[in-house]
Amino acid sequence: MSRLRRSTFYLAGGALALLAACSDDGAAATDQGGAPADMATADGAAADLSGADGLAPDGGSPDGGGAAVCGAVPSFADGKKPTAVIHVAVSGSDSSGDGSAAKPYATIKAAAQKAKPGAAIRLGPGTYPGGNTVTGLTGSASAPIWIGGAPGGKRPVISGGNEGVHLVKPRYVVLHDLEVKGAKNNGVNCDDGSEYGNPDAARYLLFERLHIHDIGGTGNQDCLKLSGLDDYVVRDSTFEKCGGKGSGSGVDHVGCHRGVIARNSFVDMSGNAVQCKGGSADLEIRWNLMKDAGARAVNMGGSTGLTYFRPPVAKTQPNAEARRIRVIANLIVGGNTPFAFVGCVDCLAANNTVVAPKKWLLRILQETKTGSGYTFLPVSKGRVINNLFHFARGTISTHLNIGPNTEPKTFTFANNLWYASDKPASSKPSLPVTESAGIVGQDPAFADAAKGDYTISAGSPAAGKGKALAEVKGDRAGRCYGAPPSVGAYEAKP
Repeated sequence: MSRLRRSTFYLAGGALALLAACSDDGAAATDQGGAPADMATADGAAADLSGADGLAPDGGSPDGGGAAVCGAVPSFADGKKPTAVIHVAVSGSDSSGDGSAAKPYATIKAAAQKAKPGAAIRLGPGTYPGGNTVTGLTGSASAPIWIGGAPGGKRPVISGGNEGVHLVKPRYVVLHDLEVKGAKNNGVNCDDGSEYGNPDAARYLLFERLHIHDIGGTGNQDCLKLSGLDDYVVRDSTFEKCGGKGSGSGVDHVGCHRGVIARNSFVDMSGNAVQCKGGSADLEIRWNLMKDAGARAVNMGGSTGLTYFRPPVAKTQPNAEARRIRVIANLIVGGNTPFAFVGCVDCLAANNTVVAPKKWLLRILQETKTGSGYTFLPVSKGRVINNLFHFARGTISTHLNIGPNTEPKTFTFANNLWYASDKPASSKPSLPVTESAGIVGQDPAFADAAKGDYTISAGSPAAGKGKALAEVKGDRAGRCYGAPPSVGAYEAKP
């Protein structure tokens, strides 16, 4: 069944506009909505994914209002179908197979060597070994190449190896409907083949309906590692238990640009749910669940070796770890801190609902500093607007953690709600600048926090108290925000 979906999403004030219409339910990776039921995880995430917090099962508005306008996550692949299918099966053979249903290949790599634009590399049920490296796989704008299981069916499993799947210099490729687990380094790796100065080397990717989990466990290992990738979407997937000892990310960006990370679940991470560094810019992270997402749920910036920046660092102009990262309408539960602005310039955290952080409500830090002939801009011009912070004052260390070599006085704080559930009188944070229209010490009155439902009603002090922002259109349930919007990840229900 086809559904008309036409929407424009603005990234970094108009830097990226993604238009889409008429998604379908064929083998093309389509805008099918929220994470499938078998992606649900324990400790509360399952309740969230099943709709307890107001999300409809398809990720749209429960009452149907505004989903087409404010709830879609479009991609280049929507509305497109494969023109050929290349079959891969556990019982297949790379030597005697021809990719037909009767004579399938045994590996993704063998199938990829035969794939032309418009082909779908279709994995049958079962478990396949990791270590699937594919270089130079190239579809086209009108005919992508798909890699994955049958949409709507049980996901094939890729298990073990140093990396489950590694795509080198791909273009117009969709990776979908796969479970990846047990890899030593990264679950899925996608990069530009070290062509650091070539923005076209890895471009136009869609990752959807993936379940990547139990990766590494000893340090900086990622569920989804993206390096030098431009113009891409990651949607409707689950990432859990990747990395260890305070390192590793659900989605790790190094020098990526114009990407959207939307409607995913990040559960039980060690370092981050999402990290954006190494020259990353114009990324939008919205409508995700981040539960127990590690040291920094969203790390806007960080610390990167100078060799790995995309574009390469320059001595003739200032550099930055990250620019214009937008973190919008996410539900962030637990973890040490929901946001860390780390060498990030002109970055935004808006309309997020933050519950029970363990150490800080947010951090402002600088890790990469000017030196060796290179100038690095300090973290500056951040905006923290319309966020709902629900925390225990007896649990956190300080409200904010601000490090040296930063410019916190260039930040803007506006229309945030701050509520210390154990000590409402101690709700007010010490901010580096005066906040405009902040709400302090008032219980947001969640619908049912014990069951993971953090929606609010019209009687909440957060209802209609936000500030209108050009970057913010829809809430986490797919509803359009009101005018003025509510504070937090959910527009108030009538």
